[in-house]
Amino acid sequence: MSKRIDAKHKIDRRLGENLWGRPKSPLNKREYGPGQHGQRRKTKLSDFGTQLMAKQKLKGYYGNITERQFRNIYKLAVATRGDKGENLIGLLERRLDAVVYRAKFAPTVFAARQLVNHGLVKVNGKRLTIASARVSEGDTIEIAPKMHENVVVLGAANSRERDIPDYLEVDTKHFKATYIRVPKLSDVPYPVQMEPNLVVEFYSR
Repeated sequence: MSKRIDAKHKIDRRLGENLWGRPKSPLNKREYGPGQHGQRRKTKLSDFGTQLMAKQKLKGYYGNITERQFRNIYKLAVATRGDKGENLIGLLERRLDAVVYRAKFAPTVFAARQLVNHGLVKVNGKRLTIASARVSEGDTIEIAPKMHENVVVLGAANSRERDIPDYLEVDTKHFKATYIRVPKLSDVPYPVQMEPNLVVEFYSR
């Protein structure tokens, strides 16, 4: 079990946004942060605070990945030709756990990470247990047959909370997906506004 799975809703409340657009988010009932000071009036954020918040939102959305992992992804985005913000989104969307989540093989990115860590996901026919592994265009991702009747997996596949983006081609009957292309920011179905350009500004200070 992911050590962060029980804290995912706290991320919502701390950031003040329903990051994954889920109806179960406590933010739908309590629009203030956790803790005894959560209901204090919000003050206007400085430029640094705005950039930090953008970073925390993006980092939290992908399963609250570690700062070290996120910084390494940023460094690779900067070293790659093209728009740095778009590169950052493209690299995050190439994470195996993110692809499993986008294909609706898991209800949350945390659950998607569990599936990968437990050896229940194959990439191009080979079992892969590293959630942060990057898939490439044309790669095939599939769930182990023994999970095809799993209540959680079936619930995710049949959920109407979100749609499968067009940069994935998914065979919902056999729980198999093909990664068609690396998406742009505008292609990614985020429930909240993401601002990777502010993340780039944060790290390039």
